[in-house]
Amino acid sequence: MAGSDNLSLVAPRLPHSGNILTAHAQMQIQLLHIGMEQSPLLVIDNFVAQPELLVAHACRQQFVANSPYYPGVRAAAPRHYQQMLLQSLQPTLLEVFALPERPLSFSVCHYSIITTRPTQLKLLQRIPHFDTVELHALAAVHYLFQGDLGGTAFYRHRKTGFETINQSRMPDYYRSLESENDGPNFPKARAGYIQGDTPLFEQIANPQGVFNRLVIYPRNLLHTGHIPASSLLSADPRQGRLTISSFIDCQP
Repeated sequence: MAGSDNLSLVAPRLPHSGNILTAHAQMQIQLLHIGMEQSPLLVIDNFVAQPELLVAHACRQQFVANSPYYPGVRAAAPRHYQQMLLQSLQPTLLEVFALPERPLSFSVCHYSIITTRPTQLKLLQRIPHFDTVELHALAAVHYLFQGDLGGTAFYRHRKTGFETINQSRMPDYYRSLESENDGPNFPKARAGYIQGDTPLFEQIANPQGVFNRLVIYPRNLLHTGHIPASSLLSADPRQGRLTISSFIDCQP
C-alpha cells in the first residue's frame, strides 16, 4: 500500500461469551499509516471466530435499497455483532485513532451488497467520497465474500492535495470539484466504478477484500469501494459482495 508504515499487533485472547459471535483466537491486527497525511488505517484479519454464521444470518434478511448514495442493498446486522466488536477492539480504537476516553457506539451497522451496474452509477458514485467532516468518527467494513470482489480504496484529490476533508477544507474541496465538473477529466457515466489513479484522484491505499477481514478508518478520508470490472453484482449474500458496514462514534 503506497505511503504506508505498518506495525503488526496480535489481539489478546478473549474468554468465550454466551453470544453467538466471538472474536477469533488468532485475530491479527495491522496498523497502517497511509498517504502524505499518514492517516491511521487498521486492517484486521481473522476477525470473527464464526464468520459463516454471519453469512447464514444475512441470507435470512430482507435487503432493500435505502440510500441514494450507496450503490446496492442493505439489511440490519445483528446487535450482538456490535457488542462483540467493541468488546474486542475498543481499547485499540481509542489508542490508534486518538479518540477521547469515552464509550463508543454504533450509529450505523448493516449488511451491504453492491448491486448497481457500472453504467447505472450516479455522478457521486463514480468518484471517492467522505462520510463526515467530524473528528473522532470511524467507519468499519467487514468483508464476508469469497473471491476477488474488491476491497476499499483511499484517495488524494490532486488539485487540492486533500486526503481528508474537515470543516475548514470542505468549501475549497467543493469549489474545486465544481470547477472540474465540466472538464474533460471528470468521469462520465460509461466510466463506471473508479479503478485506481485518475486525472482527478490519486489512489493512496487499496487493502484487498479478504474473507473475514475488517478494515477501520476515519470517516473523513476520501474513499470508495474498489469494485473490479469482473465483479459479480449479485444480490444473493452467498454470491455477491457481502460486507458489514458500520459507523462508530464517541458518545457525548
